[in-house]
Amino acid sequence: MNKPKPDLSVRIGGLVMQNPVMTASGTFGYGPEFARLMDLNRLGAIVVKGISLKPTQGNPTPRLVEVPGGLLNAIGLQNPGFDGFVRDYLPFLRHYRAPVIVNIWGHTINEYASIAERFNDLPGVHGLELNISCPNIKHGGIAFGTDPKMARRVITAVRARTRLPLITKLSPNVTVIAEFARIAEACGSDAVSLINSFPAMAIDIEARRPILANITGGLTGPAIHTIALKMVWETARAVKIPVIGMGGITSAREALAFIIAGASAVAVGTANFSEPLSTLAVIKGIEAYLVRHRLPSIRALVGTLETGAVIPKPRGPGRPCA
Repeated sequence: MNKPKPDLSVRIGGLVMQNPVMTASGTFGYGPEFARLMDLNRLGAIVVKGISLKPTQGNPTPRLVEVPGGLLNAIGLQNPGFDGFVRDYLPFLRHYRAPVIVNIWGHTINEYASIAERFNDLPGVHGLELNISCPNIKHGGIAFGTDPKMARRVITAVRARTRLPLITKLSPNVTVIAEFARIAEACGSDAVSLINSFPAMAIDIEARRPILANITGGLTGPAIHTIALKMVWETARAVKIPVIGMGGITSAREALAFIIAGASAVAVGTANFSEPLSTLAVIKGIEAYLVRHRLPSIRALVGTLETGAVIPKPRGPGRPCA
């Protein structure tokens, strides 16, 4: 007699996913790039590359370089803009049942709020991921996601203008990431995702020049996994909304570590470049783990880390959003 399969479904706000494995924004294009290689219907969700109001050319090349333990990128958020995405990619994505989450960004609060509002009532878009790691051009280029006041303002503005499930993507370049997670929760985010990339650089020692044309870029891949894991654990203990873990997932092992640490879902990123079927392997590995440990659902695994010590949770829910 065949054993019943474990239930892999998860709920992120009002978004229901058939399994907890998503694609990380910026590593999966807009869907067509991978559709020839895999069945997109098998994914928990498709998170597309970041979209801004107007088309963006991105940074000059070279803007990608492999480094020990990962990838350094300075793409510069190149994208076709809202109109280009709706015209060229959304019709394709509507053919699939996997929920589509659009990563959005801007350089001002008004840009963030405006693009969020434009996605309301668009068939085929099921949620928004708010990238607050972008520089605020009106405040000296400081990233929205590294200043509590600016984070509060941009999340509040976007929440007021969208009816879609809202996921705030947190920057790791802060002292206490749980503080920003609590801000996101208080200001109406349905979930948080973390982490984004770390600032880094690579140098050509023969030419004595930076390898990237932008000089610096964002580090992703296996090198950041253990740091991301700690931050996910800290965040999951600080908020009640779902946490989506990402950073250095190359197999089910890293994904399961995030889930045990408290993540309700995970996103596979850099691994998509070296092994395009990574997401499917992670889904399969998670299911096999649940079967092996006789767990009825993925929800039964979330936040089950045993530390062997009593560690107090952070105090309180944080200040109200204002």
